[in-house]
Amino acid sequence: MSGGEEAPPLARSTLDRAAHRRTDPGWLAQAWDRARVLVLDSGDEGRALVAADANPPILALVGPGDVPAEAVARAMFLGVEPDGVPVFAVDAPLPALPGTRPAHLREIGHLLGDRDAGLFTTGLALLNWHRRHAYSPLTGHATTMDEAGWSRVDAGGERVWPRTDPAMIVLVHDGVPGLDGRCLLGNNAAWPRVPGERRFSCLAGYVEPGESAEAAVLREVHEEVGVPVADIAYAGSQSWPFPGSLMLGFLATADPVHPVRVDPAEIAYARWFTRGEIGAALAGRTVDVDGERLILPPPSSIALFLVHRWLDGHC
Repeated sequence: MSGGEEAPPLARSTLDRAAHRRTDPGWLAQAWDRARVLVLDSGDEGRALVAADANPPILALVGPGDVPAEAVARAMFLGVEPDGVPVFAVDAPLPALPGTRPAHLREIGHLLGDRDAGLFTTGLALLNWHRRHAYSPLTGHATTMDEAGWSRVDAGGERVWPRTDPAMIVLVHDGVPGLDGRCLLGNNAAWPRVPGERRFSCLAGYVEPGESAEAAVLREVHEEVGVPVADIAYAGSQSWPFPGSLMLGFLATADPVHPVRVDPAEIAYARWFTRGEIGAALAGRTVDVDGERLILPPPSSIALFLVHRWLDGHC
């Protein structure tokens, strides 16, 4: 594929999560003493340190002695590396390490190696879940971290575990091969406007209770652009920890003859683009959309992964 991706960019990992160790305090205490630690600063949108001059970027992990004492009790056990070294993540201000710089997962996720992509994605997903579950949804009582970061419990013993919100995202296309084949992309009404640019992406939405992912594809596309789709095919998934979604990626076909009728509360503008236009935009050339430049999804998103799948004929 021209995107160079066989899996969505944030669906890669080399870590053994070693879930059976999460309830073993003796092992965890010994593991902490020899651990590598990923520091994530929740006050800075969950940024982590990377080697400043590394290309591609490499996470800069620290030793347990570099972690502030008050953050140690909130350490989250991520798993064990292939070399046998345990890895934890902590929520703390980023240390001042020479030769490093802060970076966000959105910025560098697609550039990281498999190991670092998995560590950063998992750590940030856990961090964001903890930040939003200080109180039990069952009792309303305050909760504390337990099971090495993989649950929270209140004073009465009611326990909650990390949750991910399933969401579908779909690249709708016309099934036509070659440069004249078209895909349907939308500009979300909630996105901030940048003068001279208009960002387009795949259609997406949350899977509702009692609904399959495929049914969500049918419903969301109809609600957002009024177009019926067929030939729904699963293409892959990835975590999107902003704050806690699992993006289920699909490809589906539709007839461009069918009128596009957007829901203005969701989609500001939607239109069909040819493979030639998408290829030109990805190559850095200007593609005009009503006087504005076409901007495609960011590289760390599964949306761009789906665009590449279609662009290269893998659908």
